[in-house]
Amino acid sequence: MRKRTLLLATALTAGLTTSLLTPVLPAAPAAAAPSRLAHDFNGDGYRDLAIGSWGASVGSVHGAGAVVVLYGSASGVSTATSRKAVITQNSPGVAGTAEADDRFGYSLAAGDLDGDGYSDLVVGAQYESTTTKRGVGELTVLWGGASGLSGGVTLPQPGGLSEWGGYGSDVAVADVDGDGKADVTATGQTATRLYNGPFTRAGKPRTHLPVEGIGTTFEVTAGDLNGDRKAERVYPMAVDGDARGDIRYATHAPGNDQFPESDYALLALPGADGDPGATGDINGDGYGDLVLGDYRDPSSDLPGGSKGGRIAVWYGSKNGPDPAQRPTVIHQDTPGVPGAGENGDLFGSAVAVGDVNGDGLADVAVGAWGEDNGTARDSGSVTVLFGSRAGLTGTGAKSFTQNTAGVPGANETGDAFGLSVQLTDVTKDRRAELVVGSGYENENGAVTVLRGASAGPTTSGAASFTAAAAGVKGSAVFAWELAE
Repeated sequence: MRKRTLLLATALTAGLTTSLLTPVLPAAPAAAAPSRLAHDFNGDGYRDLAIGSWGASVGSVHGAGAVVVLYGSASGVSTATSRKAVITQNSPGVAGTAEADDRFGYSLAAGDLDGDGYSDLVVGAQYESTTTKRGVGELTVLWGGASGLSGGVTLPQPGGLSEWGGYGSDVAVADVDGDGKADVTATGQTATRLYNGPFTRAGKPRTHLPVEGIGTTFEVTAGDLNGDRKAERVYPMAVDGDARGDIRYATHAPGNDQFPESDYALLALPGADGDPGATGDINGDGYGDLVLGDYRDPSSDLPGGSKGGRIAVWYGSKNGPDPAQRPTVIHQDTPGVPGAGENGDLFGSAVAVGDVNGDGLADVAVGAWGEDNGTARDSGSVTVLFGSRAGLTGTGAKSFTQNTAGVPGANETGDAFGLSVQLTDVTKDRRAELVVGSGYENENGAVTVLRGASAGPTTSGAASFTAAAAGVKGSAVFAWELAE
């Protein structure tokens, strides 16, 4: 928390006079302006970590879910009481009530929704029920401020949601129309929706409409792929005739005749595959690039792909990603990448983009939580791949498990190290930390943080925090989700 110091002054008096003089007070220093950084919930200039724990128990209520926030600092993050917050639907000021199997914290995305300079957090409760339907799903906004996240309101819920449809299964925050205001996209069954900012503190957006032309999808990624300072929204789609699905993205195109009422055009990348996605400028050309994780093994029912999983990079341009381009494909059999592709590795089941070595080019972290390490099945691994002017490469790639020297813990069956990954700078040294979720560590989950360095993530000073240390209980699945 930030503390404001007020300077007090003593009134001046004139000696040996009978007149009363006006006191002269030194000006109090202005409160520091909030940083306006995404992920900086308390505005102190350090990005913070928001960690989802959808299986957490709230009192005796199982599976209600929780969000843990670890506040950044020059020394990193910790679970000290003064540097963390645990938020549930029973927290003061938060709308709703913690109920069994709500899965509050299943999805997370950060951004300043009300324009006050403090980042806010959008939280998906995948199976929140209404009075008439079970498991429809809901979104809650937790508001940032000088003391961090506090209070929260729900966003308008679309009509026609079906039971167990899981609205809010994924969420993204970005400015999609270039007005300088953060917008929110949420997915779940066929209820994909766009909320245009700014938002009031009552949770009312400027507008909210269904995303036209999008069917069933449970994932969304947002980032600027054409350099116009407006984020594209990328959706993986299930389509007939393509077992691995299709990738479509919405781009702001006022006056187009495809969806004239919404000012967006829906474009396709038919050759792209993958569910999780992330964006960043990997080759330094000024355009965001799209990274997709395609973690499923090839089979007769699922042709294509790579044994053990893979990722693909689709490079942006002034017209967005060219569907005819040959993307960069990397897997565990790519030269320079540690390990080998094995069935069930799930390489690409989690991806994140950020500059981990401070060279100005985005790097990529890839989770493979199904990786077997010796006899420790599904203990998991994470690989960091480095950006270059020529694009993403396997050269110099680094791989980490819990048996890597300096990484806390040890490889154990079912830990799922790499179930989630994030690259974000919490120390303000311009090098992103590698944050790794082990959703089933000791059955409840843990998160590991490796500091960024000029040679890539370093295990020097590595830290690990268990669900219990973070303050969540039950079958927590702590660190299942890390805020986008």
